[in-house]
Amino acid sequence: MHPLDNVVWTALTTRQANLAESFDQARRFAPEISTIAGFLEPTSRGYESLAGLLSPGQTVNLALDAPYQPRPGWNLILGTPMPQMVYEGNGDSLARQSVSDQEIVTLGPADVQEMMELTSLTKPGPFSKRTHEMGAYLGIRSHGKLIAMAGERMKVPGHTEVSAVCTHPEHTGHGYARILMTEVMLRIRGRGETPFLHVREDNVRAIELYQRLGFARRVLLHLAVLRKV
Repeated sequence: MHPLDNVVWTALTTRQANLAESFDQARRFAPEISTIAGFLEPTSRGYESLAGLLSPGQTVNLALDAPYQPRPGWNLILGTPMPQMVYEGNGDSLARQSVSDQEIVTLGPADVQEMMELTSLTKPGPFSKRTHEMGAYLGIRSHGKLIAMAGERMKVPGHTEVSAVCTHPEHTGHGYARILMTEVMLRIRGRGETPFLHVREDNVRAIELYQRLGFARRVLLHLAVLRKV
């Protein structure tokens, strides 16, 4: 089994087990960290285990190998194809770039409010007040305001996910996403790991950027955002 197969379950049973809440065959990140969850297998027992982790009305994000099929006890909020992409370059496309008069800063607890505001505006994926605990997050500021960010999310043996890549709509077109992704990827590769990521299939502009940076589609997953009835 490849480490990126059933990637959420693998992350929550290996490198990020310390961030997991568990019930039988299901795992999820603590709610203040992320709404991402997974199970050993997408069987009735898997979904029953997942239900044991949630209160009625709570939602989870699943990465499934096939489109979600209706199951009792769950409402589908969103279902969409989601390619999983892996970096296959040799590093030539990852030369560090300058940010003109801005500098790349490391983001932490003091920046959470701004990080949540930026991700709420741009919607790169689920982001909560403790998501930054999943890995290193970097940002670019202009006149003191956070205008772009990118960071690390799920971690499995030999691989780290690049995530939360976003730029404020008033500051697009300056290459900030590429600059921040490059820095995040260089740090991942510096640890001897391979970067990977997930992206909605309809986000064509982002996919084109990722391909230019050396990412290639590995498999097509299916995002399912479910609410427990």
